Amino acid sequence: MKKYICVTIASFLLAACNQTAKKGSQSNTQGSFKQFENEFIEKLWLTYPTWATGVGYHKYDSLLIAYDEAARQNELKFAQWTEDELKQFNFDSLTSSDKTDYKMVQNFIDGLRFNNNEFKSYEWDPSTYNLGDGIFKILDYKQVTIDERLKNLSKKLAKVPAYFEAAKKNINNPTWIHTKLAIDQNKGTLYFFKSPFADSLKASKLNEAEIAEFKHYADAAQKAIEGYIDWLQKDILDKSDSAQMRSFRIGKELYSKKFVLDIDSRYGADDVYKKAEVRKDYLHSDMNRLTDLMWSKYFKNEKAPVDTLVKIKMMIDKLSLQHCKRDKFLETIEKQLPELTAFIISHHIIDPDTTKPLKVRKTPEYTAGVAGAGINSPGPYDKDAVTYYNVTPLTKYTEEKAESYLREYNDYVLQILNIHEAIPGHYTQLIYANRSPSIIKTVFSNGAMVEGWACYVERMMMEEGYNTSPEMQLFYDKWNLREACNFILDYNVHCSKWSEEQAMDLLVKEAFQQTAEAKEKWKRVSLTQVQLTSYFTGLTEIYELREEAKKKQGAQFNLKKFHEQFLSYGSAPVKEIRELMIK
Repeated sequence: MKKYICVTIASFLLAACNQTAKKGSQSNTQGSFKQFENEFIEKLWLTYPTWATGVGYHKYDSLLIAYDEAARQNELKFAQWTEDELKQFNFDSLTSSDKTDYKMVQNFIDGLRFNNNEFKSYEWDPSTYNLGDGIFKILDYKQVTIDERLKNLSKKLAKVPAYFEAAKKNINNPTWIHTKLAIDQNKGTLYFFKSPFADSLKASKLNEAEIAEFKHYADAAQKAIEGYIDWLQKDILDKSDSAQMRSFRIGKELYSKKFVLDIDSRYGADDVYKKAEVRKDYLHSDMNRLTDLMWSKYFKNEKAPVDTLVKIKMMIDKLSLQHCKRDKFLETIEKQLPELTAFIISHHIIDPDTTKPLKVRKTPEYTAGVAGAGINSPGPYDKDAVTYYNVTPLTKYTEEKAESYLREYNDYVLQILNIHEAIPGHYTQLIYANRSPSIIKTVFSNGAMVEGWACYVERMMMEEGYNTSPEMQLFYDKWNLREACNFILDYNVHCSKWSEEQAMDLLVKEAFQQTAEAKEKWKRVSLTQVQLTSYFTGLTEIYELREEAKKKQGAQFNLKKFHEQFLSYGSAPVKEIRELMIK
């Protein structure tokens, strides 16, 4: 799931900022924080129109800003304007909810400056420049006619050549793996220039001149994307030694800063790392207990190995043979979702909103390459749109790789995956987030809260009696071990220069992952930074918060009420939700 929006999407429109700056100052002196928020959000969407489209705000669908040096300077001016406006408020006089919004806005502009001045992914990550999801969200917006969508898209496509020309000028010593991802994903974006555009034009009532104009801009945009792909391949990859290209590892200094900004936890990275190591040891112990409990059932006449990890792996390998067929992977996921909905209703865990559509689909190629499954949720401005559960099909896998993948996502793990991604995980949480009265808490989605909730409900569902078999508990432990090892892996790869061999040793030998899954995780940790720490960090903070609430409330504690109160604060950082809940 890509919950943190990279600042390289678009640039700030300075003229609009200047026109409204005085008005903003006047509203602030009147003490209207809400008025400031409204003005700030409008400027935000004008600054990042593609992000706006992604959350369902379609006023600026026609905009696409080439991200050049002038654009970056205007971004910094936007950050300065925002900070100046914030300083005019007496923080202590704000409501508890507004204080949280204040801190989230401040964290956003701190991140903007960090990305602009220090991290500079716009230079070394060519996959930053990808229009696929933005195009899809415009075409998929059903609240306006197809004619309006195509007119907006036509204006956007007209700006695509300049967008990619700026991208080429920005890119300097990119990493090999991000360059390869950019090529693959942009090839996926070319899909729109085939049947989707042609079908949309046929369904429209545009006149001949409008159709001709659309086709003209679409042709130029297609050539620009193809030119970008060709440039990345011939001028970057073909002329470079991959071993001599920039490392994807960001180093401990940048990592520590990024952790603070992205995760926004009450703990530091080193503190959570220690917790992850402790949790790993506990899970190994519990998995050993469960393996001993089931040994005679699955290995009747075989003596258990002395080596604990070898013994656990034997049990996991035996149980992992229970999985769906290769061509039934998506279908199996679809069938489990109603069962999960029925369980959370009957066990009074949370009220689901079954009116919000959830559709399992093949992962679009323009977003492929980072995760095997994920939720693509509509934003707060388009709450009733379809939530897509993207699942990477196994059609392109070799028979060996497909079998390895299916053993990883066997009959037990697939249930946990669906809890995490859908019900009551991401799908449910994001429905509640869209209801939040604070737009700040919704659009500035904190990755550790979002991923932490999905990890927390896995554990909570087991505690509440969802499939209490020792087999299921063993695989929950394995999944939770994966979350702890995600942190350990990410930290060590980027801060301690772990090699692929060291990573595979952790993932395969200690986390019991299938080789295919471990290789995909190596690819993911090479493409992302800090994101893999969000799972365990968020889970830890949410679980600690729940236990603190139970201790404080005693017999009055109600699990359903806790869940619904927790989710009512949008996707704010857990440490901020904690302050709002524990009074």
